[in-house]
Amino acid sequence: MYNKCPGQDMRNLRVSLHKCPNCGTEVEIFSDELKVKCHNCGQNVYREKTPSCIEWCSSARQCLGEERWKELKDEG
Repeated sequence: MYNKCPGQDMRNLRVSLHKCPNCGTEVEIFSDELKVKCHNCGQNVYREKTPSCIEWCSSARQCLGEERWKELKDEG
């Protein structure tokens, strides 16, 4: 497992606003996050499906670890 993802440079992070599907509160989701909890109601807010390292990076399984890799692969 890597200490730092070789495919993500923190200097290139982007943030986007998404509405909570439960209460409508806007939450920030950074480009390295798949989901966040709404600070108002606690509901998980997902950003729309975009390609992740799991789909294209040959090191994703080793980088994330087997358990996390399987969890994320099943969410997709």
